[in-house]
Amino acid sequence: MTEITRIQAALRPHLSWHGARLTFLALFLVALFRVETVNLERLASVFANRAQSASNHKRLTRFFRKFVIDFEEIAQAVVSWSQIPEPWTLSLDRTNWSFGTVNFNILMLGIVHEGVAFPVMWTMLDKRGNSNSDERMDLLERFERVFPNAQIRCLTGDREFVGREWCSFLLVPDAIPFRLRLRHSDRISSRSGKQRQTGERVFANLKVGEQRHLSGKRWVWGRRVYIVATRLEDGELLILATGHQPQTAFADYRLRWGIETLFATLKTRGFNLESTHFCHAERLSKLIALLALAFCWAMLTGLWQHQQHPIPLKAHGRRAKSLFRYGCDFLRRTFSDFSLRRSEFNQALKLLSLY
Repeated sequence: MTEITRIQAALRPHLSWHGARLTFLALFLVALFRVETVNLERLASVFANRAQSASNHKRLTRFFRKFVIDFEEIAQAVVSWSQIPEPWTLSLDRTNWSFGTVNFNILMLGIVHEGVAFPVMWTMLDKRGNSNSDERMDLLERFERVFPNAQIRCLTGDREFVGREWCSFLLVPDAIPFRLRLRHSDRISSRSGKQRQTGERVFANLKVGEQRHLSGKRWVWGRRVYIVATRLEDGELLILATGHQPQTAFADYRLRWGIETLFATLKTRGFNLESTHFCHAERLSKLIALLALAFCWAMLTGLWQHQQHPIPLKAHGRRAKSLFRYGCDFLRRTFSDFSLRRSEFNQALKLLSLY
């Protein structure tokens, strides 16, 4: 049994794709770790088969043009592989870039684990700029449909994710708890509700490192929420709104950064997503689905490697390299020559087959 066939067999329990498509996915994953870019020409040049690069390139373009991906199945595969313990902390954010006259704008939801968000849901926005409440609500409703019984600790979001309709959606009974950052210009009521001031003015006297929790719930965006604030080291105010447990709001919100780390792994520090020449949102969404699977494999491998050979810490106390990079480097070395690294390949395949 060849290595590609063995990878195909490991993928089969998680995806309902027929054999030829699973073989393509196995070839794609191996090629991706070899070259760490989504540029189709470079991927085609390192496919682990006997076909010419031109034939592999046609196979790649045919897949992204014609194959229909069940994105909910991808989300379930990501969760199955990652085995993130509940309750989950969700992070919502948007990433964008341009290629020539084409603008890419992606709204993404991830589950934060080990300092990084695992991608589960995304929407390709057909516009520049911020998402709106309908787009966010649609994304969360899709998540709840796929994972109806998941225990959620909270949803985190930056200053883009505010507004009356959005807040109302999050405050309905049994909705997902949230920690959302306010804009300095958002108006916060007094406890009586009779007066309103901007957040910047309410917390004008807050010193660097100091925290303040406003007593009781306050009116913001037409809804009553708890408000907490601190002044960061650079002097900027961090003001958070939450519907519950304000005492843990700062610690929970810090996990939001995991989705920024995810974007870095998909782009400049990993798979170079911005090197794609796709101009169609549907094809780009399919590409992200494959990158989500590759990301999980790299993270599983990095976690296993870290258990065997812990990543050294730098003077500031952080790891010398990320778990993703640790796993990615291992898989790149392993796939560079199967014949020289059979034991490493067996271990990588075992990680893919555990769940």
